[in-house]
Amino acid sequence: MSCEKNSALQCGASEMKAEQTAGHTYVQWMVSILAASTLLNYGLQGGWISPMTKILQSEASPAGKPLSDAEISWIASTLSIAAVFGVPLYTYISDAYGRRPGVIAMAIPQAMCWAIKLISSNETVLIIARICAGIPAGGCFNLIPMYIKEISQDSTRGKMVSLSMIFPNIGLLTMYSLGAYFDYYTVLWIALSISLVSVVFMWLAPESPGFLVKRCRLEEAAKTIAMLRGLHQHDKIVQTEIEQMKNEEAHFDKVERITFLSIFKNKAWCRGFILCTILMITLDMNGYYTIFTFALKIMTESGITANPELQTLSIPVLMIIGSLFSMICVEKLGRKFLLAGAYIISVLSISCLATIMMLQQTDITVPSWMPVAAIVTTVWAYAAGILPMTYVVMAEVFNFQVRAKLLGLIVTFGWFVSFVQLAIYGAVSVLDLHTIFYIFASINVIGAVVSLLFLPETKGRSVEEIEHLLLGRKIN
Repeated sequence: MSCEKNSALQCGASEMKAEQTAGHTYVQWMVSILAASTLLNYGLQGGWISPMTKILQSEASPAGKPLSDAEISWIASTLSIAAVFGVPLYTYISDAYGRRPGVIAMAIPQAMCWAIKLISSNETVLIIARICAGIPAGGCFNLIPMYIKEISQDSTRGKMVSLSMIFPNIGLLTMYSLGAYFDYYTVLWIALSISLVSVVFMWLAPESPGFLVKRCRLEEAAKTIAMLRGLHQHDKIVQTEIEQMKNEEAHFDKVERITFLSIFKNKAWCRGFILCTILMITLDMNGYYTIFTFALKIMTESGITANPELQTLSIPVLMIIGSLFSMICVEKLGRKFLLAGAYIISVLSISCLATIMMLQQTDITVPSWMPVAAIVTTVWAYAAGILPMTYVVMAEVFNFQVRAKLLGLIVTFGWFVSFVQLAIYGAVSVLDLHTIFYIFASINVIGAVVSLLFLPETKGRSVEEIEHLLLGRKIN
């Protein structure tokens, strides 16, 4: 069904930006933080393996027996495998039922993951629990940026999406800290409590205005925008946003039903998809996922002997600092500069770490602070630019008609690449550890080149302007 057309309230994007100083943004921030709590839970689940490996492989293992390296590897990688199947599921839910129901549907199995581990901790049950964690993990990194982008105004969307990327790091820091000071079951109870808070409060969150317009629920969309912006429902800014969404919807109502084939026939969407896919490959193969999943083991094998358990806490701390840096600078420096700069720093730090590992194999002594510095610099660059800017760009490049489909496809592929990265690390006995990290460094070089030479700057630009840039056209 086509939405009612009304051109009387149309105005330029520049006028909207000038008027966005009215109202407030604190409700947008609150809703964004609430939705991002699912990403915090992902950080808890992703970081759980590192501190718990030592416990699960001990004689007093809660699994009933010490787990082998192979069993730990299967438990760790199950999350990535399950996430591959979770992406299309949450893409369908967000398109068919709404962004908010999709977020709630992620929070529930996240809570189930911790509850299952409390019931039993044998190998099979742990794998089942990781599947419950992996399925919603598949939706986190496409649905949450999409939802936040659609509830936020143009002047704050970059900061808000960047803010959401801090939450996995907070979850990682929380889990590393809990694992260092609390017993196995206390950690699970704390994590379950955090998950239940997300489930309860997401019922109070609003639906995305873009989805409401797509379903022709215009009055509800206007009320939602007014509530989020702190404006009256009939305010000109609110009506202008509604009108822009209606016009965009009306435009696509005139064309045939959007399929993946029709998407790839559109040159701007196709080029955007290719760019974002390359960025996703470099994001998921840059080495970070291996570092944070097996942080304790990598710290130890890098020659760090001074309490490596506590040294691993530096990883999420630097990631949080990097995420705050990203949030502060994203609207000042732009997406392109931050992303390219982060990849360049990552190339240097990972190459340094690989060289240190190679020197240690030849019995050359390296100061213990050097591998620590290389590791924390790598994760800082990932958190400050590579992770948040990739998702900010992906949320901004596509309009809301195709955003869910294309982000779902890209993120599905990304989770498969993450699994491949862990598999490559598992081949260390064949390739040597330093060779693995030189491979990661070369992948970061690709990310830097693509960001510098091919990625358009999306800061402060409308979808239409970005599509013109993707086609190589100049904009005024």
